[in-house]
Amino acid sequence: MARYGWDQAWADEFAPYDAEGLLAGRVIRVDRGQCDVITADGVVRADTAFVTPHDPLRVVCTGDWVAVEPAGNPRYVRAYLPRRTAFVRSTSSKRSEGQILAANVDHAVVALSLAAELDLGRVERFLALAWESGAQPVVVLTKADLVPDAVTLAHLVQDVETSAPGVPVLPVSAAFGDGLDVLAAVVSGGTSVLLGQSGAGKSTLANALLGADVMEVQATRDVDGKGRHTTTTRNLLALPGGGVLIDTPGLRGVGLWDAGTGVGQVFSEIEELAAECRFHDCAHAAEPGCAVLAAVDSGALPERRLDSYRKLLRENQRIVAKTDARVRAEIRREWKRKGAEGRAAMEAKKGRWM
Repeated sequence: MARYGWDQAWADEFAPYDAEGLLAGRVIRVDRGQCDVITADGVVRADTAFVTPHDPLRVVCTGDWVAVEPAGNPRYVRAYLPRRTAFVRSTSSKRSEGQILAANVDHAVVALSLAAELDLGRVERFLALAWESGAQPVVVLTKADLVPDAVTLAHLVQDVETSAPGVPVLPVSAAFGDGLDVLAAVVSGGTSVLLGQSGAGKSTLANALLGADVMEVQATRDVDGKGRHTTTTRNLLALPGGGVLIDTPGLRGVGLWDAGTGVGQVFSEIEELAAECRFHDCAHAAEPGCAVLAAVDSGALPERRLDSYRKLLRENQRIVAKTDARVRAEIRREWKRKGAEGRAAMEAKKGRWM
């Protein structure tokens, strides 16, 4: 199982289950309460009923290392090992639940198609979740062959690099093989998850890395050159050059889920500037001595970046507040403080007018 990431640390974690006679394995696919698990005896089908609690973040997911019954019909997963990393987003439901997409991931590969206009805000959103998961993000600009001009391609890469500090940005053409060697070297160590919208070229990219047509690929639409949704489940696949890859369905919505640290990492230049503001609780709105606004005025910081930073911070605060009473109380106190300051300012103005 070393090919799928099994190491001594996992063996040590599994020791209590080994003593019970259970079988170690890694989940390579989950669907409808059952999963496929790769074990030393091959792939087995197992039921997840015993480890499916009400908390959706604790369900068995692709990438988990699990303890499986050695025999039985049906065969059951008895437990999963503590996750080293977990890629989580918020669901689109009104219950504000988190959804775990992949576990024990080392690299989060964000696929972005050059067949359409770049959505830098979406890139920042994906990267916030990737950093929060504990994985190292990588941005792959797919369908690079659609931008034959090298100067234009270099500008597009630079635009994404500005929105992804500390993240490798790799232009790749799966059709012609350009850039695949660099990406293959990155994902050859450990586990990588492939993320992006429907039509970003993820399945084509996965096939190119696998060296075979494992994932189904549909033709692009004539109207806009975009691909169509193909993958419907999350599948863990061993790569010929080493490492494993989790391909995922296209994500229409990418809601943040308690990703404050990840947002801070995506906008690290803004957080560094904020440390130089006159007030430690500066909102970077109209406060005197705001280093962030000064950077926007000088052109050193794009205003789009600041707007995106504010948007993701607000969204993350809302989702956390829905599940954390302490955070809700802090937000209410902040509202009251600002309200009191506003009323005091109005009273002071009235005093001057009188």
